[in-house]
Amino acid sequence: MTKVLDDYATGTVYLVIDNVSKDNTLSLSQQLSKKDERFKTVWAPENKNVVDAYMRGYKEALKNKHELIIEMDAGLSHDPRALPMFLRILNEGNECAFGSRFINGGSITDSNWKRKFLSRSGSMLSNILLGTKMYDMTSGFQGFHIDVVEKFVNYKLLSEAHFYQTELRYLLRKTRFAEIPIHYKAPSPSVSKKAISNSFKVLFYYYFQRLKLQPKIIK
Repeated sequence: MTKVLDDYATGTVYLVIDNVSKDNTLSLSQQLSKKDERFKTVWAPENKNVVDAYMRGYKEALKNKHELIIEMDAGLSHDPRALPMFLRILNEGNECAFGSRFINGGSITDSNWKRKFLSRSGSMLSNILLGTKMYDMTSGFQGFHIDVVEKFVNYKLLSEAHFYQTELRYLLRKTRFAEIPIHYKAPSPSVSKKAISNSFKVLFYYYFQRLKLQPKIIK
């Protein structure tokens, strides 16, 4: 990550940490922040779920008026060497840049078949039910222009877990976007039953809204 920042001679990284971290992540992040002012540690014990953590990161970026804002896993499941491609796509007239493991050049490794199945089948099912046409609807590596973030950061999202990325891509389907090939290394072999249950609840909510000709959208 530091090499990418060095190459561009700019950029700020917000490390959002909450009570889910039971190890020494907070202290390590604070040490890094002291050594390198480009890394900002954000302690957010009020977070109720992972979506709150994402939104806190976006709010920090908005507060500091960053024109381009990119979300990625802090555990380096996402390869930071893809960041220049995100910046290029966002500077070429696109409002959003979505990382994709399932297009030419992308990959998902170090993950069991169940995790891969959930990612692929989740994208396929979402496209079928929601009418979207993205290769990867569940990736958490994505970037936006500041005006797009301003529109969704206070939107009342229904997701409480990782389906948040799918929900957001559905709501932003009418924006100018491009998918970018990314390499992903899964840090955990499974997804919790609670997260899967929430995913189906949110997915079918938006599906039935489509059937009633009341599709939700963020413009």
